[in-house]
Amino acid sequence: MSSLWFVNCHLTRNHIDFVFIIAHKTRLVDTKKRRYDLDWLRVIAILAVYFHHIGMPFNGDGFHIMNSESSKILDDIMVYFEQFRLPLLFLISGTGTVLAFSKRTWQQFFKERTGRLIIPLFFGVLFIVPPQTYYQYINEFSSYWQIYTDGRFETNHLWFIENLYIISIVAIPLIIFLKSKKSQRFRNWFAKMTSYKVGLLTGGLPLIILTIVLKRYYPTGSSSLTNLSETFFYTYFFIAGILFASSQLFWDNLKKFRRFHLIIFIVSSFLFYGYYFVPNTVVEPHLSISVRWDIWYGLCCLLGWSFVLALLGYGQIHLNKPSLWLKKMNEAIYPFYILHQTVIVVFAYYIIQLDLNIPAKLTILFISSFLVIIIIYRFMIYPFKIIRVLFGMKNKPNLK
Repeated sequence: MSSLWFVNCHLTRNHIDFVFIIAHKTRLVDTKKRRYDLDWLRVIAILAVYFHHIGMPFNGDGFHIMNSESSKILDDIMVYFEQFRLPLLFLISGTGTVLAFSKRTWQQFFKERTGRLIIPLFFGVLFIVPPQTYYQYINEFSSYWQIYTDGRFETNHLWFIENLYIISIVAIPLIIFLKSKKSQRFRNWFAKMTSYKVGLLTGGLPLIILTIVLKRYYPTGSSSLTNLSETFFYTYFFIAGILFASSQLFWDNLKKFRRFHLIIFIVSSFLFYGYYFVPNTVVEPHLSISVRWDIWYGLCCLLGWSFVLALLGYGQIHLNKPSLWLKKMNEAIYPFYILHQTVIVVFAYYIIQLDLNIPAKLTILFISSFLVIIIIYRFMIYPFKIIRVLFGMKNKPNLK
């Protein structure tokens, strides 16, 4: 039985003792110690986005480049992983924001975020994304350069960088508050809540309720910041990452209750697919279309929330280990993200024209796009200081 539970059950004792123990427990995370599990999860999250985009031309879901045939099985699998690949990425970004902030003033943090997010965003919109636009609307252009003369610029997959920058800047006051003594009372309450088995899980209730409400007014899946349902959904995971990184106790509780969170994740997976595959004719006589969508969004939130809780718990045990490969991948993963969708779209345009089945095309697209991204990174980005800055990488000495 933990000391926190012991104190909670003996409220007749001196309240000062209670506050002392909680304050001791809610010590800030040691930002000088490298969190290898977070590095691994960042790499895993972005690779998950890459694999998702590899499958998009073949799942019939309206990607930039679409194969003439689509796979229902592939779509059924991808809709499941959609529920937590981006939530995980935003949550890890939230924790990373706290760790980056701990070494800087808010002015330095603002400058660092601007350099590592806005510069790659503008560079990407001007030079990385245009090939996607060209191949998607190839019949509308007389030449590639018409994109520039017509001003046909889009963010496409770089919407994540745009949203992340805005959310990071808006979250600065919250991070400053959590670092100050003024937050002690709040952190004490949060520590108490998360020390119960269902505490972290119930932290997903506001996510479920507010997502359901906002989806009634903003039902689309648009990634625009003005689409408040999607913006709230991802911001919630980002703020959760900030809160988790604000105290070692929260990480300890994630590890402590990892099995419980895994069970909830497994149960929510069965509920998700059970509802996904139930025929409309079964539920139509009993539930209105709006209620059916409410249930769907609720299950999606539960699945995503329980997944990140379980993964953060198990990650501390199985992934918090240094690795030379991890160091290299962690450095390369940001340029990899910026490049990946453009390379996929360009290669997919030609591969879908081959007289092959979907598994063969998927395999060719994966191998060719992955190799080309690695080659571009290793020989055109990694060795050059200016190019590294354009792709949001830190400078290294002795580079050209």
